[in-house]
Amino acid sequence: MDSMRRIFSARNLVIGTALLFLVVFVLFPLVLLVLRSFLGTEGEISLQNYIAVYGKERNWDAVVTTLLVCGLTMFFSMIFATGLAWLVVRSNLPYRRQLRSLFFIPYVIPPYVGAIAWILLLTPGVGYINKMLVEYCGADVPGPFDIYTIPGLVWVMTLFYYPLAFLNVASALEQMDNTLEEAARISGAHPLRVFWDVTLPLVSPSFFAGGLLVFAASASAFGVPAMIGMPSRIYVLSTQVIQYVYMGTTSGMREATALSVVLMVIAVITMALGNRLLSRKRYTLVGGKSARVLPVSLGRFKIPALIFSVLLGFLLVILPIGAIVVTSFVRVFGDPITLENLSLEHYAYILTFKTALEAFQNSFFLGIVAATLALLVASLIAYYRVKVKSPLARAADLIATVPYATPGTVIALALIIAFSGKYGLNLYNTFAILIVAYIVKYLAFSVRTVCASLEQIDLSLEEAAQISGASWLQSFRDIILPLVRPGLIAAWFLVFMTTFYELTMTILLYGPGTHNLGVILFEMQTYSNQQAASVLSVLILVVVLGGNVLVSKITKGKITI
Repeated sequence: MDSMRRIFSARNLVIGTALLFLVVFVLFPLVLLVLRSFLGTEGEISLQNYIAVYGKERNWDAVVTTLLVCGLTMFFSMIFATGLAWLVVRSNLPYRRQLRSLFFIPYVIPPYVGAIAWILLLTPGVGYINKMLVEYCGADVPGPFDIYTIPGLVWVMTLFYYPLAFLNVASALEQMDNTLEEAARISGAHPLRVFWDVTLPLVSPSFFAGGLLVFAASASAFGVPAMIGMPSRIYVLSTQVIQYVYMGTTSGMREATALSVVLMVIAVITMALGNRLLSRKRYTLVGGKSARVLPVSLGRFKIPALIFSVLLGFLLVILPIGAIVVTSFVRVFGDPITLENLSLEHYAYILTFKTALEAFQNSFFLGIVAATLALLVASLIAYYRVKVKSPLARAADLIATVPYATPGTVIALALIIAFSGKYGLNLYNTFAILIVAYIVKYLAFSVRTVCASLEQIDLSLEEAAQISGASWLQSFRDIILPLVRPGLIAAWFLVFMTTFYELTMTILLYGPGTHNLGVILFEMQTYSNQQAASVLSVLILVVVLGGNVLVSKITKGKITI
């Protein structure tokens, strides 16, 4: 009888519900997607879909373009991130803290908003930078830059995904024991030689892991390749999957499934390699004597480095945000920016446009509900992972993490296949499928944040409460939750802000009346209503940057969105 009570205890029932959610909404759709990719036209197991997909030149082009764009983005991001991280962490550069925050801002900005900004700047003929260069040179040419190219795509993706590598390298540099560097400098080694022979090898696991994170994120991207690549018929795997789904045919869905599995395999392998690199570090970063990092003197290069950093911050943040803000006030995009060409009419249009207002309401509703439910599920999984520490707990943690490494288009397609009515539950074209997609994709955010908070709570507190007669639910409510409240609040905001402007999954899953801000912004930009798109971008940036400041204050700077 006692054993039965333990099995059906409140803790096991509540945690079991969270595990059931993982099985039904994470494991089942992804496994089903893989299985469906091997089903032929007659329902037989075969490689027919893969043969059909990779027998077409356009699909091979999409694979090659994906690898090329992601590889170049990873390469430039690693170089870019490492140089900036060293400047703001290891050198005596003035205003290091402020510049570090400035260099991190592109990570906070939705990448497709960044794409809109650089489209405004580098569109042939009418882009602000192209027009300035033409006017300065006095030549009657459209301008030297064209954003709608592979270099343009790589440029934008590098600017908005390099912070993933920057965070990894900066964290490793902060923790690194500097005695080896000091010994090299005392021996007469040049600072550049010290960096190449000592510093870089010490942080190499984080260096390569950050690069792999950039590769995985850029392979999963949809908004940037769609806005910059598709107008010039440059397709990557994520945009090619969307094209097949939009065909609305059985063959289109089969080919989209086969492409999605390949995309998922690329992303998961990349993330697994990154985790393996970080878990098998062979270098000592933190020594036993002191973890204090002494800054390296830049000498006569101190002021030039500061000027370079400020100009780079202007290029990364001020210029693109400024382009969006200015365009939101311009009557006619492409005409000279004069007082006569400035107005608030586009703000008035957006604030009275019924579809845009509905999108705002839907984004807030979806974000609030998804963040709340994700936090509930994540709290239980994190508790199970930290406090129980069983093989099943580790498996649950892994299942919750896999969707984060899986491209959003793949998750959306898996949910369409699983919950369109064929297997009993029809969520298609409803708010429910969007909420499930957001929870599944961003559950790992909450699990990691809550785990970090739970690991600091001693098990003896719960044991004391239970000895005093409190039930598990009471101890969880009255002891655990209050102690991890800051982590819970941060986890909630992390999910809310990312789902507030989500585009990649929503573009496949939204139905009549369930559109969000990401979809409306994408459609406005696609159909050349650039001023209205800029207004929406400004409003999204206000919410996102404000939310980031709030989370940073709550967590005292330890977590940012």
